Amino acid sequence: MKKRMDQIKSNVSDIFELPKDIVMDLPKITIVGNMQVLVTNHKGLIEYTKNIIRINTNCGVLKIIGADMCIKTIITEEIIINGTIEGIEFLY
Repeated sequence: MKKRMDQIKSNVSDIFELPKDIVMDLPKITIVGNMQVLVTNHKGLIEYTKNIIRINTNCGVLKIIGADMCIKTIITEEIIINGTIEGIEFLY
C-alpha cells in the first residue's frame, strides 16, 4: 500500500512539476565540497560523534563519516554539519 501511495505522489509531483522532496517527504542533502553537509526534512539525530553522525530520514538512515565534525545548526527542518567529510552512506 505504501509503495502504491509513493507512486501516486511521484506521479502528482511530475504532473504538477512540484519538488519530489516536498511532495514525498524525502530528505534533501546538499554537500559543499568536503567541508559541509546540509540535510533538510530529517526525522532526528541518531548518533553524534566527531567521526560519525547518523541522521534518521523517511527513506532510511543517513550516515556521515569524517573528522572533526560538528553540528553548526540543528532545527526541526534542517541540520548543518561542518568538518572534513570523508563519506556519506544511506542505510535502509
